[in-house]
Amino acid sequence: MDGQNSDESKQNTADMTVFVQNLLQQMQSRFQTMSDSIITKIDDMGNRINELEQSINDLKAEMGVEGSSSPLDPSKQKSDEAKQDAGSA
Repeated sequence: MDGQNSDESKQNTADMTVFVQNLLQQMQSRFQTMSDSIITKIDDMGNRINELEQSINDLKAEMGVEGSSSPLDPSKQKSDEAKQDAGSA
């Protein structure tokens, strides 16, 4: 009987090992798929941001505002900051 239990125990251990290895491989595959999907989406977002920046620069050039790095005029920015400081005091 002990020999039979020992063989059965070894078989159960082998079956469990195969099951766990398969499970880990499936998880690895799913994580890799998700990772690839996330990286692709981040790349797409980066491309869209670059296109948006180019469109904004094109519009600024059309309007003759080329060279201004801020969407707000610096003097307007300072007056807005002063208003915020006065409101918080």
